[in-house]
Amino acid sequence: MKSSTKDQAEGTFHQMKGKIKEVAGKLSDNPKLEAEGTGEKIAGKVQEKIGQVKKVLGK
Repeated sequence: MKSSTKDQAEGTFHQMKGKIKEVAGKLSDNPKLEAEGTGEKIAGKVQEKIGQVKKVLGK
């Protein structure tokens, strides 16, 4: 698997995982879990963008 494709796939996975944590934190009234989910979701978006840039640059 190409590095760019791998980054995009992992980024999408982290976004979904982060969203689940965020919702679980809201439902369970756990601000720590909610914040962790938000952070993971943002990290996933960054990783996905890195994959898109790599794809454009041909790496």
